[in-house]
Amino acid sequence: GDSVVTIFGQEKDHATAGLAKMNLILHQKGTGEIKRGNTLVDPAFEDDFGELKKFDFIVMNPPFSDKAWSDGIKVSEDKYKRFDGYGIPPEKNGDYAWFLHVLKSLDSNGKAGIILPHGVLFRGNAEESIRIEILKKKYIKGIVSLPANLFYGTGIPACIIVIDKEDAESREGVFLVDASRGFKKDGNKNRLREQDIEKIVQTFNSQEEIRGYSRFVKYEDILELNAGNMNVPRYIQKINDTLPQNIAAHLRGGIPEADIDSLQRLWNISADLKQEIFTCTDAAHGICHLALP
Repeated sequence: GDSVVTIFGQEKDHATAGLAKMNLILHQKGTGEIKRGNTLVDPAFEDDFGELKKFDFIVMNPPFSDKAWSDGIKVSEDKYKRFDGYGIPPEKNGDYAWFLHVLKSLDSNGKAGIILPHGVLFRGNAEESIRIEILKKKYIKGIVSLPANLFYGTGIPACIIVIDKEDAESREGVFLVDASRGFKKDGNKNRLREQDIEKIVQTFNSQEEIRGYSRFVKYEDILELNAGNMNVPRYIQKINDTLPQNIAAHLRGGIPEADIDSLQRLWNISADLKQEIFTCTDAAHGICHLALP
């Protein structure tokens, strides 16, 4: 039968909380609970024992690099023990405070997607030691690097960190997707098109490795070879797709051989066609001409 989904949310900003409630009603999910308040300082959802309520799925878009995250929290005696076993995030940067809040709020098979700035993947000091502890537990299943200028209020590029506690102990590594170049301009913002989202989802679900776009990286490679640095460009090199210029062809006329070779899929189907159409006389400069009858 249909499984029942109950929705819980918490939002600090009054206008945004109101929008979220309206959004639930528009999508026929009017029973969803949206509470107002600061999720880190005063979480609205607890279980019967005063612990954080545990969820099956969490999606979160926290404030990036929140400088005031610790206001109102006695960090060393956090009643929810969110930092135990990981360490305390930097006083002036709350990214990992939100991350650890999500980890603590997931049940033993829980899954989450958190949108955070790329710095969480490579910054040093306290954040590095927290990141290494999370990596050792194998909770991070994937990372999707997004285009810059996607969100309101900031132009910096962000990533989606996919967490999955289910069968984490047997997971071998992290699946990385560099989706930073698939978008369309929309006014002064960038926007993901349907095709961009489809490509991310298809690639992630099939775990297909595509050169310059996606790659599976083993935990030991991240921890041992890269000291816990998960910066996406370290693992996925962008393919240079600028058109190479053949200066000789510009000067002497003709068609660069490289351009003809780029149609290899066509020549695979009809090998003789290439010889029929082109004659390549100037091999030294890689220039061909149309074979005129």
